[in-house]
Amino acid sequence: MEVALGELAGLAIGVLAAGIVTGLLAGLFGIGGGAVIVPVLYEVFRLFGVPEEVRMQLCVGTSLAIIVPTTLRSYRAHRAAGQVIPYVMRSWWAPALLGVAAGSVAAAVAPAGLFKAVFAVVVTIIAAKMLSGSESWVIARELPGQAAMICYGLLVGAASALMGISGGSLVTMVLTLYGRTIHQAVATASGIGVPITIAGTIGYMLAGLPHRALLPPLSLGFVSLLGVAMIAPVSSYVAPFGARLAHRLPRRWLEVAFGAFLLLAAARFVLSLATGGAD
Repeated sequence: MEVALGELAGLAIGVLAAGIVTGLLAGLFGIGGGAVIVPVLYEVFRLFGVPEEVRMQLCVGTSLAIIVPTTLRSYRAHRAAGQVIPYVMRSWWAPALLGVAAGSVAAAVAPAGLFKAVFAVVVTIIAAKMLSGSESWVIARELPGQAAMICYGLLVGAASALMGISGGSLVTMVLTLYGRTIHQAVATASGIGVPITIAGTIGYMLAGLPHRALLPPLSLGFVSLLGVAMIAPVSSYVAPFGARLAHRLPRRWLEVAFGAFLLLAAARFVLSLATGGAD
């Protein structure tokens, strides 16, 4: 397939910008940045003729793989600042892995439109909470017991796999509903994103093996090794800068910025549903 040099140059700039923005988002908000990576990868794979029936899966799987080192560096930076909540990390990592496994199985059979709708609704609720600045959006001032924490971990993991995200926005919502500060929530969300993205990457690799004939060269299941090589180094390098910025910003500024970002992400999925297109 012939690809115009101008198109390649534009995509190269887009990929570089996606890597920088992804790293900043990961550090600043404790999220993986899949909302930025996936649409860029979709255009790259479209240009190179990846079939529609596997293109979105390849985007999501590659995005999760890219996010692994980014969330890891973000988590280390937040942990060094002393904002990560150890109880949440201990309680959620194993259930989150089980949730990812369950969500990956469900994602193989459910229509993509359902996941987009769920994503848009959930993040709009989170954004409304962040933008309102109201202290009344609190369930309790202390985190719940072990049984409830396990359930939250399962839900976060499953939802992350269904929506192709690292779970940062969901973790942040839950923790702020229980009275944790936005700085603690963002820091802990970056840590929970590590096992979620690793498990999700492995799941998409395995899920794509039966579709090898449709996938482009240098793909391992639904993960493009070339896509990972293009974006992961840049986003991983930038993530600690975002984390340091997060701990210097006032709480209200961080809440407003996070809420605005989530509304933009939700709008992207609503537009995709309205037009019947992909992300």
